[in-house]
Amino acid sequence: MSIKHGLLALLDQGPRYGYQLRTEFEARTGSTWPLNVGQVYTTLGRLDRDGLVAPDGEDDEGHVFYRITDRGRTELRAWFDAPVSRTNPPRDELAIKLAMAVTVPGIEVGAVVQGQRAHTLRALQDYTRLKTRAAEDDLAWQLVLESLIFHAEAEVRWLDHCEARLARRAAEREPAPVAERPAPTRRRGARR
Repeated sequence: MSIKHGLLALLDQGPRYGYQLRTEFEARTGSTWPLNVGQVYTTLGRLDRDGLVAPDGEDDEGHVFYRITDRGRTELRAWFDAPVSRTNPPRDELAIKLAMAVTVPGIEVGAVVQGQRAHTLRALQDYTRLKTRAAEDDLAWQLVLESLIFHAEAEVRWLDHCEARLARRAAEREPAPVAERPAPTRRRGARR
């Protein structure tokens, strides 16, 4: 997630200080990705260092306002114009957990999958409930919720796939049942 670009987008609408940026960022994303105010100020310091924002005075309470620079606007437009790269996927804790579970003896991988599925289905229900309650005119929050819903649905499908793979693997490893040979039949009149 690009906090840097999120802050630039907010500053493109006018000067703000750190706490205002944090509050607006969380409001626009439905507090899905909460920010620490220290993280906001650290990011503002880097943006200032890189010439993307500049201090723009203080209020009576000593809050330092920042404004976006022309260079910052160029950076922001380039971010909006470029697709999000999928060449370096983010670390996925669930994928890592399952990869480890299938390699660590004594772990019941099926139980891990089932536990995650139950959790993800509950989250999916919560997101769906939130979406039905979201204000019709709050498009930003609606889009964030829809993204969360689609990700949860995809995770459930992936867990179904994992479970099917585990079942196939278990079936491949089970020894084939030994067929019992029928007792030889005797022919009538055969000598004993």
